[in-house]
Amino acid sequence: MHRSAPRLSRILACAAVPVMLVAAGCSSDSDGAGTPDKGKGSASSAAPSAQQSTKTVEPAKYAKLPDVCKSISAKTTASLVPKAKAKNGTTANSSDTTSRGGCSWNGLDDKGVKGSQYRWLDVAFYRYESDASLGSGRQRAEENFAKELAKLQATEGAKKLRTTEAPGVGEQSKAVAYELRKTGEDFKYASVVARTGNVLVLLTYNGAGYWGATAPTDKVIMDGAVKAAKEAVAAVAATAK
Repeated sequence: MHRSAPRLSRILACAAVPVMLVAAGCSSDSDGAGTPDKGKGSASSAAPSAQQSTKTVEPAKYAKLPDVCKSISAKTTASLVPKAKAKNGTTANSSDTTSRGGCSWNGLDDKGVKGSQYRWLDVAFYRYESDASLGSGRQRAEENFAKELAKLQATEGAKKLRTTEAPGVGEQSKAVAYELRKTGEDFKYASVVARTGNVLVLLTYNGAGYWGATAPTDKVIMDGAVKAAKEAVAAVAATAK
């Protein structure tokens, strides 16, 4: 039986295209109009997939950081670190103050024959931006919260280490207390790791008694650390106003 001219032309045309295209558009002998519709359906179904692949993350809550040395009141730093060498604090070096910063105070309150008291206070801020490939700023701060807490809990040489809650400090917080033997004295430490939004606050307060002075109690050091941490977190929150 002879094939009609139009039908023969279509077969020859199909033979001239790549196999994959033949399978898509020339697999049927029928002259129906189903194939073009199928092609449109494939194109339209691909569009939503492309849209779904675009990942979005929640915006970061805080866009800047406060002045770290001013984040804790002068009254508080004076009570926690009497005779501080620099009353306004010593600023830590930072190549990007919008993302990280630090400040510290230290001093020796010399009471002569009654001995001396040494105190040291340090606070650092870390701000995380939201990034589609890394996650939201909040998620990144949460991840680093866990990492910083683990570092504290693994402090080399720490004795009597214990982790407790730090109520009222940010959206998420933990306090770690321990002792370290340094310069012939037992230093009492209290470190607070706190998160508010996309900002991580790390604060450490420690002290020791020298030349016969009584060492500070665990409660004095921990209460001081928590008080300072609350002020630091509040300073971060104030940047959103």
